[in-house]
Amino acid sequence: MERFFKFNQYGTTITKEISAGLISYITVAYIIIVNATILAVAGIPMEAGIIATILTSFIGCLVMGLWSNAPLLIIPGMGLNAMFTYTIVQSGGFSWQEALAMVFVSGLVFIVIAFTPLAKVITSSIPNSLKEAITIGIGILLILIGFENAGIITSSEHTLLAIGDLSNPTAIITFIGLTITILLFIKNVPGNLLLSIIITSFLTIWFGGSNFEGISLSMPSFHEYIGVFGQISWGQAGNIIFWLTSISFAMVIVFENIGLIHGHSKMLNRPESSKKSLQATAVSVLSSGIFGTSPTVASVEAAAGITAGGRTGLTSIVTGIMFLVSILFIPIIKIVPASAVSPILILIGILMLQNIVHIQMDELTECIPALLIIVLIPLTYSIADGMAIGFILYPLIKLLMGKWKEIHPALYLIAILFIGNFVIQYVF
Repeated sequence: MERFFKFNQYGTTITKEISAGLISYITVAYIIIVNATILAVAGIPMEAGIIATILTSFIGCLVMGLWSNAPLLIIPGMGLNAMFTYTIVQSGGFSWQEALAMVFVSGLVFIVIAFTPLAKVITSSIPNSLKEAITIGIGILLILIGFENAGIITSSEHTLLAIGDLSNPTAIITFIGLTITILLFIKNVPGNLLLSIIITSFLTIWFGGSNFEGISLSMPSFHEYIGVFGQISWGQAGNIIFWLTSISFAMVIVFENIGLIHGHSKMLNRPESSKKSLQATAVSVLSSGIFGTSPTVASVEAAAGITAGGRTGLTSIVTGIMFLVSILFIPIIKIVPASAVSPILILIGILMLQNIVHIQMDELTECIPALLIIVLIPLTYSIADGMAIGFILYPLIKLLMGKWKEIHPALYLIAILFIGNFVIQYVF
């Protein structure tokens, strides 16, 4: 294992990697229920959606760990599943089987990019200020998700964001859990994040902040899943909108993953791992269409495992195995309350904000597009949409200021593609 994973080279141990893998799993286990619920709106049976999510996450994490030896997590992406269900199926009028075909096409496009020099061209064309902004924006989004899950921040038709009911047990316990999490992290207590989740879960159950009714084991029905696996339909392949939507979908998937992988590689201080991580993610997206779910991403929550000390692919493999085992333990997954996961997300988000010092604030043509990305990722609740505004404005501002030589030619094409994506999403 040492020869393959290189624990000594990356300053880690098997124990740390397993602990980080468990923490990563606990942090992302919510996707099993949430993703299946969103897919059910598109018409995919709930039980089948659960199995598809589990199997895709298992395969994705396994490929990531073995191919790139990086502690990144591959799970169906939030935002992409909404685009799958609400944009493509409900608004676009396509069936979920045709939407799976679009996922498959997107995976093929992603593979072409990831396994050719195109990946390097695209990555090198993105200015450092925009790369840093993506990481920071994702950090703020994590903080927002953490506070919203705990009910500390709420939104309604009358307000964008507001303070929720702070007398709610979940909110109170989240504050306590956040304090515990920060103290354990600062003191560098071994297994600090996992310990935090256990303590906060116990407090939540003890003080009645969770509807704990015991534990039972059950197997989901594989009968329904047989009707979903491999059910890709090419019935609309002769429709130009099918291909335009597929390319638009692919573009969002590619750029969101480039942003996520850059952020994680930055945390690991291993930029050389980006190429293989991108390739592993591309293969996983292709498999998503076959297994019957929306596209996967290099999950933002991988930062939890990295923060907990995960440095190699063993972290990803442990998480993947836990996903597979979770077919038996879905009721137990539901026991871990939002108040236990939220402090972890908030802490990780705070740590990711430190990258703001790397943005040139004295150069307005650099910092303005970057700051817009930082603000718009959490405000739009979409990594792709937040990125799009910055990627469109950056070359436009540079061009109008006569600094066109500072722009990589590929960035113009990226900006045009993002504009085309907006047109397809909001005009057609």
